[in-house]
Amino acid sequence: MRFILLTAGLLLAISVHAAPLQRPDFGDDTAAEAQVVDKTLKGQFQQVRQTVVDRTSDLVVTTMGFLGVPYRRGGNTVETGFDCSGFVRAMYNQTVGHLLPRRAEEQAAATQKIDRSELKPGDLVFFNTMRRAFSHVGIYVGEGKFIHSPKPGAQVRVEDMSGSYWQRRFSGARRVIAQDDNAKTSGD
Repeated sequence: MRFILLTAGLLLAISVHAAPLQRPDFGDDTAAEAQVVDKTLKGQFQQVRQTVVDRTSDLVVTTMGFLGVPYRRGGNTVETGFDCSGFVRAMYNQTVGHLLPRRAEEQAAATQKIDRSELKPGDLVFFNTMRRAFSHVGIYVGEGKFIHSPKPGAQVRVEDMSGSYWQRRFSGARRVIAQDDNAKTSGD
């Protein structure tokens, strides 16, 4: 019985998938056609927007799974531990499939500058912790907080950017632009 249901379902799926899309005939009514196209574009935009939201949510959720992993200078795996830029690089590569440069200042240069007021979960936040801009990086998780691998002897943790230490050292915020988005904008 299962085999018959499975076969019937498979045949139905194939026939629906194989059926060519029929464009509605609007006759001379171009306004109705434009309205259908507009609805289709809105639907596609909402789908792309939801994909971006899902990826950002996945990124933030994934980073939280690494709380407590020890800091290690030059580290870029959970087994060896992470330094700040190794942590960011690993999270973006593992979750989004986007390979960022290795060093914090290179990550800043390879991403889009945004204003602090524009921060969204998944954006990068940079700090001057070694007397130079962009010497430390973390991932913004929302509500004024970021996750990072701070220093030797510490572990991956969430911190509040409004704390005096981080406020004084804030260097800037950046947004990682997906490679597909980059190709679209550079082709225009």
